[in-house]
This record gives sequence, C-alpha cells and structure tokens, in this order.
Amino acid sequence: MKRIFYSVSFFASIIAALFLSQLQSGCANIIPPTGGPRDTLPPVLINALPKDSAINFQGKSITLTFNEYIQLDDKINEQFIVSPNPDNPPFPEAKLRTITIKLRDSLKPNTTYSFDFGNALKDLNEGNVLKDFTFVFSTGSTIASGTLSGNVSLAESGDADSTLVVVLHSNLNDSAVKKLKPDYYTRLDSSGNFHFHYLPSETFNIYVLPNDYSKKYDDSTKMFAFYNTTVDPDSNNSGIKLYAYQQFKPKEKVSSAPSQPTTKKEQTENKSLRITTSLENGEQDILSDLVLTINRKVTKYDSSKITLSDTNFHLIKGYSIQPDTSFAHFSIHFNWPEDESYKLVIQKDAFADSAGNTLAKNDTISFKTKKESDYGSIRLHFSNLDLSKNPVLQFVQEDKIVKSVPLTGIEWSQKIFEPGEYSLRILYDNNKNGVWDPGDFDKKLQPEIVQRIPRKLNIKNNWDNEVDINL
Repeated sequence: MKRIFYSVSFFASIIAALFLSQLQSGCANIIPPTGGPRDTLPPVLINALPKDSAINFQGKSITLTFNEYIQLDDKINEQFIVSPNPDNPPFPEAKLRTITIKLRDSLKPNTTYSFDFGNALKDLNEGNVLKDFTFVFSTGSTIASGTLSGNVSLAESGDADSTLVVVLHSNLNDSAVKKLKPDYYTRLDSSGNFHFHYLPSETFNIYVLPNDYSKKYDDSTKMFAFYNTTVDPDSNNSGIKLYAYQQFKPKEKVSSAPSQPTTKKEQTENKSLRITTSLENGEQDILSDLVLTINRKVTKYDSSKITLSDTNFHLIKGYSIQPDTSFAHFSIHFNWPEDESYKLVIQKDAFADSAGNTLAKNDTISFKTKKESDYGSIRLHFSNLDLSKNPVLQFVQEDKIVKSVPLTGIEWSQKIFEPGEYSLRILYDNNKNGVWDPGDFDKKLQPEIVQRIPRKLNIKNNWDNEVDINL
C-alpha cells in the first residue's frame, strides 16, 4: 500500500507540474484578436421603395436601405442633384442604414426622375464612398434614355474648372437662362467632362454657369458659356464643346479697415515719397525695362531730373521714361547691352504728389546689366499649327502671362530668353489685337479660345533649348 501511494503521488506531481507549465506558457503567449482586414468596400443598396427604375410611381417619399450604417457628406447640398430640377428640392436624411427622401413638390406626369448623390454617400465607420450613386424612377410607363455629354474649358486659359455646372433649358428664348431656373443641370469632373442621362425627347439650349443657388446668368461677371445651336438628346451629341468666360472682371474690393494712428515723426516720414525698383540683386534684365515704383500716385514728374549715366557720370542717350495709367510706375526703356555698369540719378523733386510732397533727398542707384550667359536660347517647332487662326504663343508663370508672341510660321526662336519654367498656351486671336477677348451672349459672340499645351518648358541659362510641340 505504501508503495502504491508513492507511485500515485509521484505521477500526480508530474501531472500538476505539466499543467502549471502549460498554463504559464499559455498566459505568456496570449494574442489578442486582430479584427480582420480593414473594410474597403462602399455601401450596397439592398432595398428601395420604390424599386430602382420603377415605373408609374405616384408616391410622396423614397426609402433607400443599405447593407451597413451610412452617412451623408457635409457637402451634400452641393453634390445632390435632382433631375428634372424641382422648384423645392427635397433633402435626403440618413439614419442608421436608411436614407429617406421626402418629396416637397408634386411629380410631373410621364417624367423620369433621377437622384444623383455624387460622392456624398459613404459608410459610417470607414468613410468608403459609393461613387456617383444615382436612383431612378418614372411617373410614366417608361424610363427616358436620352443622353448628352461633352467638355467645358475656360476660354481664357484652356484649363478645366470643376466648380462649374452645365444647365439645360427647354424654353429656347435667350431670356430663359437669365430669368428661369434650368430644367436640368449636372456637374463637371476634374477634366471638365459632363454627362446627362435619362433625358426626355426634347430640344434644349445648353449653358455653363457657377454652381450657385440661382443657376441663372444674372451677372455679367459670372463665368458663363453658351452653345451656338440647340441640342437634342436623341441625336449624337457626345462631342459638345463649351468655352466658359467672364465678360467683365469683378471689381476689386477696397479695404475699409481704419488706418493705424501714427506718431508725429512717422507722419513726417510718411509725407515723403519713396521709390523701389525692379532690379534683382542690383542687376538689370537686358530684355525688359527698368521700372521705378512710387509708394503713391504722383501728379507731377520731371523726366529731366532723372538721368542715366555710366560709372563716370557720363550721360547716356537713347533712353525714355514713361508712366503707366496709375502714375505710380515709371518705366525706363533702353536697349540694354550686356554686362555694363550704370548709375541712375534721381533728384528729390523729380516726383511730387497732389500735396506737393517729394522724395526726402536725391538718390543715386548703381546697377549692372546681366550677361548673355545668364540667359538661354530657345527654338520651338510646332506640328499641326493652324496659322489661319492667328495663333499667339503665351508664356505663363504663376498664372500670369509674362510674354506673348504672334506666330507667323511653324518655328519660332529667340537668342536670349529669361531662364525658368514656363507653361505654354496658344491664343487663337480672331481680331488680331494680341490679347484674349471674352464673348458676348447678347451678340452671340463666342470668346476667343486658348489652347493649353500639356507640357512644361524649362529654359536653362547658357543652353540652347530646342523643343518640338505637337498640337
């Protein structure tokens, strides 16, 4: 008996030790659940009242149910489009897995309606967007199938502007776009493309406007475009091209902020005129004028008191001084040679404002012209350039035209050109005045068109830069 007792005790000890070992080992290696892969799928519509593409619908509300909790983007007002455009647009409300749309207007008979959510509908947890989700039904016996598509670009720059919308009017009077809400409208994508679907067999005028509340052409400073002919969804209208323009630029707002009080010393100093120049690091560009900028408009100037000389104060001949329309900028025009030193002497009474204030003292500005090696040479060869359209080559930096060149052949070159990166555009200058001109809807005059060249031009100094451009 004693012997058996020890044997059982021995094995019991071993079993207990193994159990504790496994328990401790298990506790040391507990791995929390990972939760599975991240959800990347957008919501899925699983039920709708009425059903999608239903016919003969006469209800007052629409209910859409999805397979997961959903939400609507803060910009739902901009994204949500009801077609045809109602007088009182309904507003979709999201709760849990359901979107409810209560109709505020009576539905038109025999009409196909579409509710386009754009990119405003997404799931609640991960924000996965159900892109371009559209729900359709008809109050008649068929779903309309008319389509229109095309592209909109800004006439002045050739760029796209996705903040604009394309609108359709079944009222074909010119006054409709100025006085009436459009029958249909749709947004643009990032490339300026647009698409209408589910249109009836009607004839429309087509326009482009900002996506504001009115969607009317009630201000000639608004961006606007019109098509020369009517459009018919039953015809092949897939290549419509519209060019948006502002007939008049909006006036710049003048700040009404009160001026800060100044001391008597500051008031005395502020009376004197001050001059800045267009020189960069004391160097003058040999391709442009030397510009003097006065800190306020002057009413009197004496060009004889502004003299250009060499370093020994020997006067230079052949230059001229011209003010701009603001009488705050004065350009000194001269055929600047390369790598030469000059002195510009400005007497204190060379300029005066309406109160008789002048410069505080005589001023001498020393500077040097740049070397030819600071510039690059350029030669451009154009393919498919239509010279009959009076093309003007535009060099653009930071959305500003820094140089315009009328093209009279398929090649253009310049021996000395300012280095830098440029965007290139071609203006088709109908009236040959060298600048872009807007359209005029009342006169049925389309704007002049600018074609953007989809490549940058990088001019390097002391290099021969040759580029082939295929339009």
